[in-house]
Amino acid sequence: MRATINQKLTEMGERERLKELLRVKLTECGWKDQMKAHCKEVIKEKGLEHVTVEDLVVEITPKGRALVPDSVKKELLQRIRTFLAQHAT
Repeated sequence: MRATINQKLTEMGERERLKELLRVKLTECGWKDQMKAHCKEVIKEKGLEHVTVEDLVVEITPKGRALVPDSVKKELLQRIRTFLAQHAT
């Protein structure tokens, strides 16, 4: 089911529109700045020489997900539901 929804979103170009909306909303609410600051903290704590991109992703992902405002999650979910209702086959 998830694969089918993802395929339909991709084929119709809605996936890219949703990704752009998410980028805008996360920037507007300060999420991007918070994550940037968190990355700097992690690098400062561990030292630049001791942090790989993979380490950084593992370290910041849980906080990044937790910091996404519920209003942004709800808006994206509603847009997906509306899209699927309009394009149900």
